Amino acid sequence: MKKRKLGNSNIEVTPVIMGSWALGGWLWGGTEHNDAEKAIHESLDAGINCIDTAPAYGFGLSEELVGKAIRGRRDKIIIATKCGLVWDERNGSTPFFETKDNNNKPLRINRCLRKESVMRECDESLRRMKLDVIDLYQCHWPHAETDIEETVEAFLTLQDKGKIRAFGVSNFSVDQHEEWLKHGPLASSQPKYSLLSREIEKDILPFCKENEIGVICYSPMEMGILTGKITLDHEFPDSDTRKNRPWFQPKKRREVLDALARIKPIADKHSATVGQVAIAWIFHQPGVTAAIVGARNGEQARSNAFAANISLSSEDLAEIRSIFEPLKLDEPFDPAKARR
Repeated sequence: MKKRKLGNSNIEVTPVIMGSWALGGWLWGGTEHNDAEKAIHESLDAGINCIDTAPAYGFGLSEELVGKAIRGRRDKIIIATKCGLVWDERNGSTPFFETKDNNNKPLRINRCLRKESVMRECDESLRRMKLDVIDLYQCHWPHAETDIEETVEAFLTLQDKGKIRAFGVSNFSVDQHEEWLKHGPLASSQPKYSLLSREIEKDILPFCKENEIGVICYSPMEMGILTGKITLDHEFPDSDTRKNRPWFQPKKRREVLDALARIKPIADKHSATVGQVAIAWIFHQPGVTAAIVGARNGEQARSNAFAANISLSSEDLAEIRSIFEPLKLDEPFDPAKARR
């Protein structure tokens, strides 16, 4: 699998990155440890070289599963994790939203990008994954109550200590990117981007391209709906965040399934599924480095990796866009404020 340079860093990643949110179980209806390890192994065996995780994914569980699965293979893998979402009342944190942990216990997710908290989070992530260094360290969400300069200072300190290699942000607005660049380097940005959510084309993608910032997009399958496998009769448990999301309600789900049926001839031409084409469409867009795709088992992991081999023509790309352009997700996505 060919690799792509991540922005102005010396890191190279495959066009498909393994996403591990679902592995942590939180908001995804639970987890199976054996399936998680197999999903990671199958991704790596298929040629994917980067795993994206975060402390908030299962409150440390996803990082622990990643760390366990990569033992003996660390030298061939790019590990990307995050900071900025905590579930305690540490100094300087502010409320984000209420939720429940994997044991159905109520708790509150807080935002915090204060220097002391970032330093502590990094050490906790290294401990969970049993690593000496994190390749790409990212702010999970912006934190308005912390000056970006303070957060960058924490990242620079961690880099000087040899604990992280490159810097990234996620869900940042253009203004927040600009402020970060006043104080330090930025290798990557991780925004939400899919056939159903294309707001970043207006500003984030052009800005990152101009400033040599790699773009690794999350949710290219829109939490699974673009696989075409979530039919109208599918029901989600209360512990699954998709149960109440607008796109998964019957009327909207029908619209998506109809659009996917229209791109099936393109998928058939490439001996691919509609879901694999939805992934490939993302990393074919100008300025996009890679698509982060989640997998909960080996079969999903192999299927996701296959997308990296698809080469869509300009005609394919234009036709796919024309089919999905009339569809609207819900409200316009504001990366600085939204919760997705």
